[in-house]
Amino acid sequence: MLDGAARKLIQGPLDRGGLWLAARGVRADHVTVASCLIGLSAAVLVATGYMLAALLLIVVSRIGDGLDGSIARASRKTDFGGYLDITLDFVFYGAIPFGFVVYDPAANGLAGAALIFSFYVNGASFLAYAVVAEKRGLSTEARGAKSIYFTTGLAEASETFIVFGIFCLWPAGFAPVAWVFTVICLYTALSRIIQARAAFAEPPSQT
Repeated sequence: MLDGAARKLIQGPLDRGGLWLAARGVRADHVTVASCLIGLSAAVLVATGYMLAALLLIVVSRIGDGLDGSIARASRKTDFGGYLDITLDFVFYGAIPFGFVVYDPAANGLAGAALIFSFYVNGASFLAYAVVAEKRGLSTEARGAKSIYFTTGLAEASETFIVFGIFCLWPAGFAPVAWVFTVICLYTALSRIIQARAAFAEPPSQT
């Protein structure tokens, strides 16, 4: 929901940074992998109780996640780059809640499992929609130029980043916040399924 507004604020600086890095030979895929590794390091810090340090790495990881696309647009976009980006995004999204489960299994285990489940369902609805949209030749730039079809929803990257920030600043509140965000993610998946029912119920037109 907030990704559109966030993109308007940060896309200019990201594109300038991506152009600068691309001119110096930095490859988008390398930034994608580095951003994921930084995110995984943040999850390790969460699991060991270093929440503020983890939050700093989460911020750095997400900046890198935005920069890789800007670098690709300034140099050369590839289908593999888009594939790698979305795959490692989901690695990151699962790792942070898992870190909180490891940090306090008794308090966070059930809520963390539910949140990761909701990410799984939401991600499946997102990717399945993209596959069918590609099959039908649909395109959108609602979230900028992307390698796959991006549907919008209540729970997007910006909301997830905010929730992860709340987790790190208020570790004791992980469980209630995770339950709320679980509902939001499942609602997003359901709304996307309803959207797909309206968009894909009829066979594609033959031209």
